[in-house]
Amino acid sequence: MINRVSISRLRDFFSPDTPLWIRSLLSIGLFLFNIALLFMAVQRQVVLFIYLLVGVCLVVAFLRWPPLGLIVASLAGAVVPFLGPSGLNITMILVVLLLSAWMLDMIVHRRQIRLLPSRTVWPLFAFLSVALFSFGVGQLPWINFAQNAPLGAQLGGLSIIVLSAGTYLLAANHLHEMVWLRRMTWAFLAIAGLLLFFRSVLPELGLSTRNLFQPMGSVFFIWMVAIAFSQAAYNRELHSKWRWALGGLVLVTLYVLFFLKYADKSGWIPALICIAAMIGFRSWRAWLVVIPVAGLSVFYLLTGGLGVDEYSLTTRFDAWSIMFQIIKINPIWGVGFANYYWYTPLFPIRGYSVSFNSHNNYVDIVAQTGLVGLVFFLLFLWEVGRLGWRLRDDMSSGFTQAYVIGALGGLVGMVVAGMLGDWILPFFYNIGLNGFRSSMLGWLFLGGLVSLEQMKKSRQI
Repeated sequence: MINRVSISRLRDFFSPDTPLWIRSLLSIGLFLFNIALLFMAVQRQVVLFIYLLVGVCLVVAFLRWPPLGLIVASLAGAVVPFLGPSGLNITMILVVLLLSAWMLDMIVHRRQIRLLPSRTVWPLFAFLSVALFSFGVGQLPWINFAQNAPLGAQLGGLSIIVLSAGTYLLAANHLHEMVWLRRMTWAFLAIAGLLLFFRSVLPELGLSTRNLFQPMGSVFFIWMVAIAFSQAAYNRELHSKWRWALGGLVLVTLYVLFFLKYADKSGWIPALICIAAMIGFRSWRAWLVVIPVAGLSVFYLLTGGLGVDEYSLTTRFDAWSIMFQIIKINPIWGVGFANYYWYTPLFPIRGYSVSFNSHNNYVDIVAQTGLVGLVFFLLFLWEVGRLGWRLRDDMSSGFTQAYVIGALGGLVGMVVAGMLGDWILPFFYNIGLNGFRSSMLGWLFLGGLVSLEQMKKSRQI
C-alpha cells in the first residue's frame, strides 16, 4: 500500500499540471543521482568497461593496420605510466593484443598459419620450445629444503621469452612496406629525443620534467644511438640538417650516459661499442682507428674505470660461481624460470644467505633453460647477424643501408649489454616485467631485418 501511494505521488510530479521548472529540476536531479550512484557503486566496473572498450577498438585498428600497432607498442612504454601487478605494463598488453589479432586473422580470415621464410626463425622456435619444456621441468623439486618460485613468477619469466619472440615475428611478418618501416624508425627517434630532453637535459637545468616520460633501460639507449648514428652517418638521401640533428642527438645521448650516468656501465659501454661496430661494418679500414681506440678504452676500464666498482665486479664473480653450482643440478634443461632465485639462500655469498640474481643474461638463460636453451639462443643471434651482414651490401646507400648497419650495431650492443645485466630477456626478480618496455625494442628492430629481406626478394627495394 505504501509503495502504491509513493508511486502515485511520484507520477503526480510528472503530470501536465505540475510546473515545467519543477519537472525539469526533478528530471535533472534524478539523472545526476543515477550518475553519482553509478560512479560510487560500480566505479571499478565502469573503469574496466572503458578499458575493455578501448581494447576492442585497438584490436579492430590493429587488424586493419597491423604495423600501426607495432609503432604504438614501441612508443607506449616510454609515455604511458601504467604499471600493473608484478610489473605488467602497457607494452606487454599491446604486444599480447597484436599477437592475438594476428593469430585471429590467420585462423579465422586466412584459415592458415603462415610465417615468412627466414633462416632466423627456426632457432627462435627451437628456443621457444626449449623454454616451454624447461617451464615444465621447473615444476619439479630440484633441491631439498628449497621451494620453487611461485607459479606467477615462473609464468612471468616464460612470458618475457614468448612476447620477445612474438615481437620479432610481428615485425618480420607485418612490416611488408618500406613506408611502415620508415614511420616506425622516425617515430621512435622522435619519442627517444623527447624522452632524453625531458628526463635528462631539462632536469639538469632545474626544471621538473622528469615524470613526463617513463624511465627506460639500456636497450632503449643502445637502439637510440644505433639508429640515430647510422642514419646520420650513412643515409645520404637524408637532408643535411636532419643528419646534423641526429648527430647532435647521438652526442647528447653519449654525454648523458657517460657524464650524468657514468655509474651505469650498462648504458655507455654498449653504446660506445655499438658505434665502433657500425664504423667497422661500414669500412674495414676504419678498424685501423677503431681497434687502437678500443684497446686504450679497455686499458682505461681495467686500470681505473672499473676500479671504483671493484666490489660490484668481484661480487658478480662470486655470484656466478654459485650459479654454476646450481646449474650443475640440471645443466641440459635448467631448473625452470625464476627458481634459482629461491635456491641461492642455500649457497651463502660472502657469509650471507640471501636471494640474488646473476646480473647476466647468458647465465640466466643457462640456469633457466639449460645449455640447450643457450645454444639455440646464440644460434638465433648468429643467424640474425648473418642476415644483417648479407643485407649490408645488398641495400642502396639511403635509408635501407643505414637501417641495416644500425641493426647490426644494435645487435652488437645488445650482446654486450647481456653480459652486464639481464637487459635482453629481463629476469623476473631483477629488471622484471617492466623491463620489457625497453627490451622489446631490440627484438622489434631486428625483426625489421627480416622484413627488408622479404622486400628485397619481392623486388620492392
